Amino acid sequence: MLYHIFYNLSNIFTPFNLFGYITFRAGGAILTSLLICFIFGPYIIKKLKNFKAKQIVREYGPAQHLSKNGTPTMGGLIIIISVVVATLLWARLDNRFIIWFLCGTIWFGLLGFLDDYLKLKKHSSDGLSAKSKLFGQTVFAAAIAAYLNFSPSNPDYVTLVNIPFFKSLFVNFSFFYIVFVIITLVGSSNAVNLTDGLDGLAIGNIIIVAFTLALFSYFAGHIKIADYLKIIHVSGAGEIAVFLSAIVGSGLGFLWYNSHPAEIFMGDTGSLFLGGILGMTAVFIKQELILVLLGGIFVIEACSVLLQVFYYKKTKKRIFKMAPIHHHFEMLGLSETKVTIRFWIIGIILAILSFASLKLR
Repeated sequence: MLYHIFYNLSNIFTPFNLFGYITFRAGGAILTSLLICFIFGPYIIKKLKNFKAKQIVREYGPAQHLSKNGTPTMGGLIIIISVVVATLLWARLDNRFIIWFLCGTIWFGLLGFLDDYLKLKKHSSDGLSAKSKLFGQTVFAAAIAAYLNFSPSNPDYVTLVNIPFFKSLFVNFSFFYIVFVIITLVGSSNAVNLTDGLDGLAIGNIIIVAFTLALFSYFAGHIKIADYLKIIHVSGAGEIAVFLSAIVGSGLGFLWYNSHPAEIFMGDTGSLFLGGILGMTAVFIKQELILVLLGGIFVIEACSVLLQVFYYKKTKKRIFKMAPIHHHFEMLGLSETKVTIRFWIIGIILAILSFASLKLR
């Protein structure tokens, strides 16, 4: 909104040219979303307490987590509100990617909100059925896949997927690219959801991944930088950096309240939409496989659950003491804070490796 108002007036007042720079507006989005979290966070937390929107901890989870029972959940509302407001203020609203991100935020946010609401209504840790949740995620993912089929990010690379660390090595998924996009979005959304089990764990890694993808988006949208780095150029992708910057700012603001001991949990309201956004970014900027490396923490968390379930069904034995894997380390005696910080450190290392892939090609 600010771009459309002030940039058109730059011929009258030259400093308004700043609104034409993505970096300036990305910085504005970070600060705006952060301030919204700081200003309205306590009010939303208080209201959620009044509405008795309190976390119901699984009885078969780690014993030390029983003390979290009653902590307000649905904190993803804080993130969604701050991200949407900051995006409306600082992003170009005529950008096709921004429109899709706003739609994705609303869709996945409502899906997560419904899941959280049903948990509260049933007074149980079971909300939407797994099939219903997957169906809701798949519908939107299929819409994205269909859109990219008819209006691709880059017409020269419609179904091609670049292999990280190789500048000219691609895999052509052909018709199956649609399926690949759906798996990427649904998998990313659920992986973040599974990671959200310790105070600050999920949001800390979201900040790391979102910041890294914001830079990747800026590079992809800048034709000279994209050519220099030998990555796929995506016209208009630079604007994605503004949206992701809003997520970084809101993530920092939410972490203020979600750090141990957490005053609020994001719930599925936050985790489903944040994971979906990461998947959308990866497919929009044609960096689908880099998300596997960059979001390695989320991948490991999801895989630990899949392996645990598969192995138990086959052998009636467990690979991990408890899944997702962050609970396994808790059961080994590590404190919640130590597990969280170590996972952040691994996330930062994976981000550095992802950046390295731009030059080691």
